[in-house]
Amino acid sequence: MNWVEKITFDPLVCHGKACIRGTRVMVSVILDNMAEGATEAEILKSYPSLSSEDIKAAIAYVK
Repeated sequence: MNWVEKITFDPLVCHGKACIRGTRVMVSVILDNMAEGATEAEILKSYPSLSSEDIKAAIAYVK
């Protein structure tokens, strides 16, 4: 997974924190949800602008 294609850093969006491209969903939000036991399906339901590939990119970003 090439996370560079999916994750962006923009000082004008979420104070420059890592976000999924084209959204205001921070990578940390995805990872926090996963750490609390949320499944991929639950995250996608909570954040309909995300795709399965976005979640994989968030995981790849922290590796």
